[in-house]
Amino acid sequence: MNLELIVQDLYQPSTVDETTWDTWFQDWLQTPGLDLPPADGYELSLRLTTDSEIQALNSQFRHQDKPTDVLSFAAMEVDFPEIEDDVADLTLYLGDIIISVDTAVRQALEHGYSLRKELAWLASHGLLHLLGWDHPDEASLLIMLNQQETFLTRSGL
Repeated sequence: MNLELIVQDLYQPSTVDETTWDTWFQDWLQTPGLDLPPADGYELSLRLTTDSEIQALNSQFRHQDKPTDVLSFAAMEVDFPEIEDDVADLTLYLGDIIISVDTAVRQALEHGYSLRKELAWLASHGLLHLLGWDHPDEASLLIMLNQQETFLTRSGL
């Protein structure tokens, strides 16, 4: 599987290098039973930012004027479109994941995790949203959290 990952990290030195991000996302997308839409390759972007930037985005797109830990902007609808065989050979853009490192630092401390693990947790959550997963109720949230645990286990976290 081919993955093009664009990482924009506003924090230097970075907590997680681009090679590690690429390895994690490649591995997560190859998780059995994930049910990806057919494509020759996938593309997504990851932006690691501040509370103030994510608050502005959260306000603009979700009408919640407060910072949050992760936002996902999926490029596709929840149900994958029917893709013809000749189009399936193209790269499929999944969308954008934005993570507030400020919030991730606080949450890592609260949970007793390393910042690296918290960032992976948030990125895996964002990826599932890009793939059409949602958690409107407790049952679907538990399914999503279990899938995130599977991702982190696959990554050795």
